[in-house]
Amino acid sequence: MTDAQAPAQTGTNPLAPAPTGARTAADVVTPELVARLTKGVAGSGRTANHTPFTGEKLADLPESTPEDVALAFERARAAQDVWARTPVRQRAAVLLRFHDLVLARQAEVLDLIQLETGKARLHAHEEVQAVAVAARHYGRRAAAYLKPRRHTGAVPALTKVTELRHPRGVVGQIAPWNYPLELSVGDALPAFVAGNAVVMKPDTETCLTALWARDLLIEAGLPAEVFQVVIGEGPVVGPAVVQHADYVSFTGSTRTGREVAQGAAARLVGVSLELGGKNAMLVLEDADLDKAAAGAVRACFSSAGQLCISIERLYVHEAVADAFLERFTARTKAMRLGTSLAYGADMGSLVGERQLKTVTRHVEEAVAKGARVLAGGVARPDIGPYFFEPTVLDGVEDPMAVCTEETFGPVVSVYRFASDDEAVERANATPYGLNSSVWTKDARRGREIATRLRTGTVNLNEGYAPAYGSVQSPMGGMKDSGLGRRHGSEGILKYTEAQTIAHQRLLPMAPSLGMDDEKYAAFMSRSLRAMKALRLK
Repeated sequence: MTDAQAPAQTGTNPLAPAPTGARTAADVVTPELVARLTKGVAGSGRTANHTPFTGEKLADLPESTPEDVALAFERARAAQDVWARTPVRQRAAVLLRFHDLVLARQAEVLDLIQLETGKARLHAHEEVQAVAVAARHYGRRAAAYLKPRRHTGAVPALTKVTELRHPRGVVGQIAPWNYPLELSVGDALPAFVAGNAVVMKPDTETCLTALWARDLLIEAGLPAEVFQVVIGEGPVVGPAVVQHADYVSFTGSTRTGREVAQGAAARLVGVSLELGGKNAMLVLEDADLDKAAAGAVRACFSSAGQLCISIERLYVHEAVADAFLERFTARTKAMRLGTSLAYGADMGSLVGERQLKTVTRHVEEAVAKGARVLAGGVARPDIGPYFFEPTVLDGVEDPMAVCTEETFGPVVSVYRFASDDEAVERANATPYGLNSSVWTKDARRGREIATRLRTGTVNLNEGYAPAYGSVQSPMGGMKDSGLGRRHGSEGILKYTEAQTIAHQRLLPMAPSLGMDDEKYAAFMSRSLRAMKALRLK
């Protein structure tokens, strides 16, 4: 389906809203669907969610109280023991079946993601890809990650040591609105296959997507009671989740992440946090400028910039800055904005009024203090209530808010640098450390610069997708961007408790065979020297 073109405004060629006859919110979010997805959700009150495309209500939903949260944990805890005793390969098989179901029925969830977040369909598909990759990875590798491991004991041959991994119990997960499939069920998959139950609090405005994923996991064989969902306001429901959880997984703002960490620490339970970012992209003087400009559009404006790992600071070598910006701004101005539930739009909407206000404030303040708008810079209520054009700002300096605060919208600031050292220093000059990007034709130079950037992931010649999509490798933030990692071994082992079982055989770890204390101490000292000489670990 091709959307009609609206007249260009301030250089942008936006897609018009979906034409008459296209699928609407009412076609997708039917009363029957809502009833099916919310079945079993603990909630004695009522709330609703809305679509950013028009602002209209999507569905009436059950609203959970702290008492409902406690009940959800009670149900999950009762089911978790049986689930934990299910062989790991059977648990993993659920993930592999879920993988197939997600891909087979992706059209359903793409509609929901678009309606709940306002993002373009291609950006919604990033979530389908990420969840499928995570399901496949942990479905294939969980048994290896969790298997008992033999270690060298205190006294080789006499001390037999085995490391076991036990599920933590019931994981409390607080998921954000910006990636409602990937950052909800995508994070829950390794917790489930490790033998845990999960009580999830998705954002109310995007909870239908998370509930759809729960419904599909149950169809794939996950016991329904093992996966509980609670819905409600973050300040009410969030602390209740932290209060009852055996481990907490949180994705969201740094400010709220600190509160979650404090609540978990008070109970001495573990926590993983993926928090904010002010991510930098470095374009070196030898970069392929056409590829870098295309990559910058993806890195800066995917999901309207509402992505923790998207780029908000663009550092370009002064020798190629003008040539790069000519290419980048042309591509930015040509982006198509739209609301259609179909492929074709290059960017969708912001999620709501709060994000629109932040983006507007950052741009208007920067312009008032001397920054120049190279592309975009205005809201587009003619397309939808929360649309804002993809925006490129030049001449941004402290103390402009957009210089240091996370915008979380389609706004990028451009800075010029003269040397690699200057670029690295300026890229690192932020409290955040989540993601970064380096563009160069010299792979060795790019890798050397990458090792100097204080971010949890670095992408060479791409913005964020290669590192995030490489699920065997850990992904997470340094500094104020969080604690812990998702993906790889760390992404599943964080949901487990390690237990060491040491079996001492034949001789005790004490004086024996007629030795007195002094002779035993001398014997052990000789043994320690010998073990070092034999290079025992």
